[in-house]
This record gives sequence, structure tokens and C-alpha cells, in this order.
Amino acid sequence: MVIWISVIAAAVAFGLTWLAGVWFIPFLHRLKYGQTILDIGPKWHKAKKQGTPTMGGIMFIIAVSVCFVCAVLLFGPLGGKNFAGEDKTELIRAGSGLVMAVMFGFMGFLDDFIKVKKKHNEGLTVMQKIVIQVLIIAAYFATLYLSGVTRTAIVFPWGWSLELGWLYYPIMGVVILYLVNAVNLTDGIDGLCSCVTVVYMAAFTCIAGILGMFCEGLLALLTAGGCIGFLMWNFPPAKVFMGDTGSMFLGGVVCALGVGCGVEFLMLVAALVYICEALSVVIQVTVFKITKKIYHTKEGKRLFKMTPIHHHFELSGWSELRIDIVFSLIAAVLGACSVLMAVGMFSR
Repeated sequence: MVIWISVIAAAVAFGLTWLAGVWFIPFLHRLKYGQTILDIGPKWHKAKKQGTPTMGGIMFIIAVSVCFVCAVLLFGPLGGKNFAGEDKTELIRAGSGLVMAVMFGFMGFLDDFIKVKKKHNEGLTVMQKIVIQVLIIAAYFATLYLSGVTRTAIVFPWGWSLELGWLYYPIMGVVILYLVNAVNLTDGIDGLCSCVTVVYMAAFTCIAGILGMFCEGLLALLTAGGCIGFLMWNFPPAKVFMGDTGSMFLGGVVCALGVGCGVEFLMLVAALVYICEALSVVIQVTVFKITKKIYHTKEGKRLFKMTPIHHHFELSGWSELRIDIVFSLIAAVLGACSVLMAVGMFSR
């Protein structure tokens, strides 16, 4: 029963997101809420993508949120403890995670809104973003703690765990901060963030099923359904971009599933594509600054043609479709590894 509830809800999330584009994309066009493309990016981006509507993530944020709430209210009692968990702790984990993701999405919306109003690719400042994100993460952990969800151990697939105590919160806070922004950086070409996220959500649907965490599995399936619905409009060539609105929300869900399921290590394995995207930026900036200082030149050396790393492959002649496929296949391998680890860890 619970599995069918999740599948039906995910199908509805897909349908709502897909159908929303019929009205919402022309609406964004009328408002002239188009994306401003940076001059430092690939030259063809400016010509082909300038003015494409942004903030399309609103479509799947609403679809996922509405479907989650409706599934819980309408079908939760049918599933009983299997659906919400003992003392409703599982529902609290998934629900608070969804709220955190929506808050990240709202911050992304503010960033996008400022950009379209300024007609420039600069919204909130870096410091403003960090402060808001830290407050959101703190509110998320506070909600879990006050609700009685106080687990502070990291579980590994080799039969041991690391109890961090109060250090769990600042350490995982930094991890969430990094990962949310890593997902945001992955949204640089048509379809990439949606494709990789669908694969990640598929992996966590399996992991949640192995753990018997049906609310987390529902959230993962709904997000996958919403992303597939969005891909109908975002697949190359994109008719709409999700913007920071969508990518920040997806980053929040990615982290909420890992923390909510209590499998932070597996989250990092499954999310390695996102992690490498952000890491490529860190490496590029570090190498640039070090070589500039060593050689006393106006500009330092660049390890990649452009970062995040998907732009390196794009400038190397790869099409957006090829990048989407290759990155998704890598994400699928990583997701499969995380699922197999979960089987070994929890199916004994």
C-alpha cells in the first residue's frame, strides 16, 4: 500500500510539473524574467541562452511540496507506523527536511528575482547567501533536536560508526552548506542538474526502502518525479531554467535525505558528481592564485579550461546532451554503489 502511494504521488508530481510549464513558461516570458548570461562563459551561451526564462524551479517545488503534504494527510493513516515511523519521527525527519529545502528554494528565488530585476547575473552577495544558509541549517537541526531526533553518529559500511556528539552539528552543517552550493553549481547547462538529481533520488528511494523509511522514500520519489517533469521543458535546448530557486531546493532535498535516513556517508558517495563540480572550482581558484603569486604574473595558471568542470568538457567540444548522459551514468554508478553499501550495512 505504502509503495503504491509513493508511486502514484510521484506520477502526480511529474504531471503537475510538466503541465505547469504550459502556463508558467509563457507567464515568465511576459514578465521578461529571462536569464542574464555571463560574458566569461562559453561564447555560444550568450547567443543561444540569453533571455531564457528562469525561476522555473518554482514548478517542481510546488508540485513536490503539495504532493508530499497531500500524501501524508490523505494516505498517512492507512500506512500507520509503517508510513510515519514510531512516534512519527520519520515524518518529522522528512517533513523538516522538505521545509529546509523550501527555505533554500526561497533564498534562491530572492537571488533570481534580484538578478532579473537588475538585468545582471549578480543577486545576493556571497556573505548574504552564507548567512541565510547557515540560519536555515541551524533551524533545521534545531527542529530535529527539539523533536527528539538526536542521533549524532556517522555510520560507515565497514561495520563501525563514529560518534561525534555535539560536533555532529557544526561538521554536518558545513557538509550541507558545501553540498547545497555544489548542487547549485551543477546547474550550468541544460538538463544536467535535473538528470543527475533524478539518478540520486532513484538511489535514495532504494536506500530508504532498505531502511524501511517510507516518508524519506516518498520525498525522494516525488523529487525524482518533479525533476523528470521539469526535464520535459529543460532538456537541451532548454525552454526554461530552474534558476537558483530550483537548484537550491534540490540541494536541500539531497542533504535532507542523507541526514534524515542517517546515512551521511552514503549521501557523500551518491552525491560525488555534485561534490566534484564544486571541488573543480576550488581547485581552479587555488591553482590560479598560487601560480599567480609564484610567477608574479597578472594572471595565474588554469588547470581546467573553465569551471565548474562541466564547462571544461563543453569547451573541449562535448555537446550538452553528451555531458548530461556521461555525468548521469557516473551518478548511476555511484548511486548503485551507495545502494549496495546500504544492503551490506542494513540487510543483515
